[in-house]
Amino acid sequence: MTLRTCLLAGLAALTAIAAPADSHPRDREQDAAFRATRDGSFIPLRNIESRIVPQMRGFDYLGPELDASAGRYRLKFMRGPQVVWIDVDARTGQVVGKSGF
Repeated sequence: MTLRTCLLAGLAALTAIAAPADSHPRDREQDAAFRATRDGSFIPLRNIESRIVPQMRGFDYLGPELDASAGRYRLKFMRGPQVVWIDVDARTGQVVGKSGF
């Protein structure tokens, strides 16, 4: 290998190692949810889930997504090929939308 090839390979490896730290939007969602829950702006997700998930009998709960700027959780459920989303206001815990039924 030439020196140039070694340097390029090393640079590519460093770039690949550094890139994942910036590519995890889920981490930012979790940070925003934690801060908002800690300061009392959002109801804890577990409280919301404990109310909504039991109402979705026959569906598998796949997990939440957070739109922190809108203050909404989107809970995703699945039964067979059917996917259902329940949108919940993170501040009040009220269901504000349903889709996929």
